[in-house]
Amino acid sequence: MKSVFFAGVAFAFAASAVAQQPAQQQTQPRSTTPSQAQQQNSQLPRVASSGSEDIEFVLDAAKGGMAEVEMGKLAAEHAKNEEVKKFAQRMVDDHSKAGDQLKSIAESKSIKLPQEIEAKDRAMINRLSKLNGAAFDRAYMQQMVADHVKDVNEFKKEANSGRDSQVKSFASTTLPTLEEHLQQARQARTAATSTAAAN
Repeated sequence: MKSVFFAGVAFAFAASAVAQQPAQQQTQPRSTTPSQAQQQNSQLPRVASSGSEDIEFVLDAAKGGMAEVEMGKLAAEHAKNEEVKKFAQRMVDDHSKAGDQLKSIAESKSIKLPQEIEAKDRAMINRLSKLNGAAFDRAYMQQMVADHVKDVNEFKKEANSGRDSQVKSFASTTLPTLEEHLQQARQARTAATSTAAAN
């Protein structure tokens, strides 16, 4: 609103100056008006870009959460180590809850969330589905550590520099849980590796 007000004031001053100038000079102030409009319009893409970053975060978080849930369910069938199974169940519970929160945010902003996980995550799930026992535990936990390092970094970025207050709040409140996931994933990876070495 301030930019509109200042633009109106500037136009009023320009119009006053035009009225006071001789007829042959009246074209000069008008030549500056388009450039002023262009400067104002040039700000619009930056605003849209900021909004698109928040939307991209929501979409990525939704896809990542779906993958975590599906991998967690797979671990219930294929994992051997109890810590790995415990971690997998937490993935299903926590990421399902976060997914519901994201869905609510998306609906309030008319954002259409993806219904399928990304191809790279689907490929990983297909690879994990062919493993069992200790081999599955090692591969799954290695993937979980890598995924959560990435997740923590992305959520920190959104929590610190997000423009949309609702999305930024979601990132801030979810971040501690993801940091716990990362710590637990590293512990479960160590446990899985130790079990495999003992066997």
